[in-house]
Order: sequence, then C-alpha cells, then structure tokens
Amino acid sequence: MSRIDESRPFIPVKIAVLTVSDSRSLEDDKSGATLAGRIEDAGHTLATRDIVTDDVEKIAARVSGWAQDPDIDVVITTGGTGFTGRDVTPEAVTPLFEKQMDGFSEVFHRISYDKIGTSTIQSRATGGVINATYVFVLPGSPGACKDAWDGILKQQLDYRHMPCNFIEIMPRLDEHLKRGK
Repeated sequence: MSRIDESRPFIPVKIAVLTVSDSRSLEDDKSGATLAGRIEDAGHTLATRDIVTDDVEKIAARVSGWAQDPDIDVVITTGGTGFTGRDVTPEAVTPLFEKQMDGFSEVFHRISYDKIGTSTIQSRATGGVINATYVFVLPGSPGACKDAWDGILKQQLDYRHMPCNFIEIMPRLDEHLKRGK
C-alpha cells in the first residue's frame, strides 16, 4: 500500500493551471482557484495560471508553450472534457502527448464513481507527457478538481510517496526522444 517515506525530502515542483472556459474570468474561476490553492497548500509552486476559451488552437498553443517552458514541470487543465460541441480540451491536448497515461483516467474515474456514480462517464479526463512535462486534463467542476488532486496528484507529485511517484522519474521522461542520438 502507498505510504510517505519521511526520510526522503519533499521536492516542490512548478505547476501551471489552465482553465478552459468561454464564460469564466480569473475572478470567478472556482476550479482553477481550487487547484491553485491545493498546489500551494501542498508546498508546490503555482508557476502560472490562465484562462483560454474553448478553442482547440488556443488550448493546444498554451499547453504546448507551457510544456516547452523549463520553468514549468506540470500543466493541469480544467474544463472542456465533456461531450458538448464546445468541449474540446482532449482534442486539443491528446495529439500533443508523446506518452499517454491511461491509468490516470482509469483511477480518476474510479474515484469519481465513488462520489457521483455513473455520471463519471461524462468526463474525458486524461493525462500524459509532453516534452518531459506532465499534463493532466480535468473536468471543469471544483469537485472533480478536488478528486483528481486529493486522490491522485497530491500523492504522485510528492517525491516521498512510496512505492513510486511521478517526481522520481522526471529526469528520465525524455529518454525516448534521445534514443536515436
């Protein structure tokens, strides 16, 4: 079972939060604020936070730009994971993945099912790696953001979390890009 190894140091990472919405501003963005608060409460750095509209090109450009930024280790998006015509975050981000993290979606849905039952199938939450940067695509509700952070990301973004975590493999995330050299 998972545990925290107190003999290991906590290693803060730099996390960017992107809210995808046609109707929110930073002042009334509850999901982005939920993530930002949890990131900082856990001891990590909120590298940046922004909002873009439900537009494939805008979402892809922002996520791709942040994934290229050496001052950002993780990107978390919130919003645009449903089935309506304007829900396009997975379409914008998934093609950018060098590695997709199927287990993230599966665990997110298990946690969500315990809270909202079969309604969890209306989310296309996903995760992956772009340019050695972890990227997570979450639904736009504060509850879903809490579930993803509290149930998965808080532990996996803690170097002390055992038996394994995302932080300890960060230095090797781009090995597949170097194989041909």
